[in-house]
Amino acid sequence: MSDFILEMKNITKTFPGVRALDNVNFSVKRGEIHCLVGENGAGKSTLMKVLSGVYGYGSYEGDIVYNGEVQQFKGIADSEAKGIGIIYQELALIPELSVYENIFFGHEIIKGRSIDWNETISRSSDVLKKVRLDIDPSTKVKNFGVGKQQLIEIAKALSKDVKLLILDEPTASLNEDDSENLLKIIRELKEQGVSCIMISHKLKEVIEIADTITVLRDGATICSMDVTKEKINEADIIKHMVGREISNIYPERENKNIGDVIFEIKDWTAYDPKKGREILHKVNMNVRKGEIVGLQGLMGAGRTELALSLFGNTPGYKITSGELVLDGKTLSIKSPKGAIKEGIAYVSEDRKGNGLVLIQDVKYNNTIANLESLTKGLVINQNEEIKIANEYKESINIKTPSIEQKVGNLSGGNQQKVQLAKWMFVSPKILILDEPTRGIDVGAKFEIYTLMNRLVEEGMSIIMISSELSEVLGMSDRLYVMSEGTITGELTREEASEEKVMALAIKSE
Repeated sequence: MSDFILEMKNITKTFPGVRALDNVNFSVKRGEIHCLVGENGAGKSTLMKVLSGVYGYGSYEGDIVYNGEVQQFKGIADSEAKGIGIIYQELALIPELSVYENIFFGHEIIKGRSIDWNETISRSSDVLKKVRLDIDPSTKVKNFGVGKQQLIEIAKALSKDVKLLILDEPTASLNEDDSENLLKIIRELKEQGVSCIMISHKLKEVIEIADTITVLRDGATICSMDVTKEKINEADIIKHMVGREISNIYPERENKNIGDVIFEIKDWTAYDPKKGREILHKVNMNVRKGEIVGLQGLMGAGRTELALSLFGNTPGYKITSGELVLDGKTLSIKSPKGAIKEGIAYVSEDRKGNGLVLIQDVKYNNTIANLESLTKGLVINQNEEIKIANEYKESINIKTPSIEQKVGNLSGGNQQKVQLAKWMFVSPKILILDEPTRGIDVGAKFEIYTLMNRLVEEGMSIIMISSELSEVLGMSDRLYVMSEGTITGELTREEASEEKVMALAIKSE
């Protein structure tokens, strides 16, 4: 028997006008954790869709050899029947159904002419134990956080007797504790004989968990590195990913001209009637002109709630006290439209759900937040709209065939650039970035960091929320730490360290 459970040989996949995969070769050993890395658009997800049958036999060139046999998967059902399971970044669970209904959805246990629910619940309990999830399988999925939902997805795959598990950005939406727990589960699955392919942009995690790392760039295999035989660091991977060395992932700012305080938040308090408690309590912070201020804290600390409330978006809760002062003026913001008018913009952490209109093109998304400036009467100046969209395409390097391209067809990094361009067109005084680099590759991250530096050099002020502590430490001039809806500490760039931030993040008021 071959040492390899999977060999993908000379895989080529084309779409109209685009060669997404170009003679890719990719092999996975039995019982190993194989990480697949590369920039957005490198072909990672496309390769896995070929493997899993999303792009069926006949739609690509090359061979898939699985367990020593050439396969002709015409759909996902064919690959699943052979023991291949894939879990996408956007989880495919049905919130209103129970855990056990989700686990066996599509491959129900039939007894006679009906579903054997007792056996379904029993087997669900068994696979939940494999992922160390001690929950009641009859509970609806919507009652669990994203960390547990990710484990339910893995349990669902294990219920199909999976031998090769594919995980696409499994920790992208998880906090550090849930991420570490998931990595432990993946290691345990390896010990149980399950081979894993993991796609990830978090290079620290990749180095920590991988046996082998394969790098794709521009649809081609660049190299495979055996982590068990050679010491690999992030710089090595980055060099292969982007085709050049990036000596400092957090670029230095050339002109750090930080001015006086431009924005103040005073005793900002919000109450959530559904939870029956305050979700923000007497938050005090300030931002100077031309400054990047980081906002750190564990999941649930209130960072996004604070950001949304500053933007006039308070779904289900209300501001009970406090004051916002921008440029010496006390604000009364009742809606996002009011916030935009006052000079505050918010880049959502959920770019696909809340930040962009995926079925519309780049041009539409670039200008939608400030369409009034292009409108005379009821008519949009389309020539000006095209001109502005093309200017942003060039100035921030949005990689798209044209501004007529639908945003849903762009890579994650380029979608994020479109979202940033939308708010740059508004020319805000305060730009709030909520997880600005979530789910994007290291090359796109560097471009966004460089853009952030450019914006503050031009006089804009930025509040940046990020779950990546290294990112906050690397980009912020100052940072505030939140815990349980309140500010627990303020640190300068020089004072800040991972230990100090974490101590403040777990501190109660």
